[in-house]
Amino acid sequence: MARCFGDGDPLYESYHDHEWAVPPPAGADERELLERLSLEAFQSGLSWLTILRKRESFRLAFAGFDPAVVARMGEDDVARLLADASLVRNERKIRATITNARALEELHAGGTRLWDVLAAHTPDRAFYAHDGTLVRWQTHAQVPSRTPYSVALAADLKSRGFTFLGPTTAYATLQAVGLVDDHLATCPVGLARAEAEARARSDGRPVRPLTARTPGDPIPLQWSYC
Repeated sequence: MARCFGDGDPLYESYHDHEWAVPPPAGADERELLERLSLEAFQSGLSWLTILRKRESFRLAFAGFDPAVVARMGEDDVARLLADASLVRNERKIRATITNARALEELHAGGTRLWDVLAAHTPDRAFYAHDGTLVRWQTHAQVPSRTPYSVALAADLKSRGFTFLGPTTAYATLQAVGLVDDHLATCPVGLARAEAEARARSDGRPVRPLTARTPGDPIPLQWSYC
């Protein structure tokens, strides 16, 4: 049974099965979300597999996407990163990562969490059947690359000082962090999640809560592949 994407490459398969459309751990500084935003921006115009293969290099170069460190990077750091052949050496994307780390720090200083900003622009999806079952896309052609929600999210992020995050990148981020679940109906992950949702409903448990995980928390059953 074919995955939505990733078949044939172990790294890609693992990402698809265990990370895509799964909320990341919600650390106090939200570095996990900064990483997701940054890598989605770096992916623009490239394949996601290219970014996955360079992810550890990105983490090393950007201090694990620690906002406090990245926000204080200067011109010497930009020059260093542009000279690093293990990265995507795009100056606009590198500078955007630094800018977005600063915007994240300002967001936190004002008492707002980035997760809450993203969640505020998550569709109250009209793709649920009357019994609460998520109606999944059947083909890749049906999956949107942007939505009115992602257009609004991109505008909101821009107003808060974030950059290089247009509607398409914003939607890809919502998909990546599990605020939108676009696993296809025929995908083994989609099938497993549908079964988990059915069990949750029969047991009277909430289905698909839109909450970030605290570090160390297990992946909720609703997002579990196994």
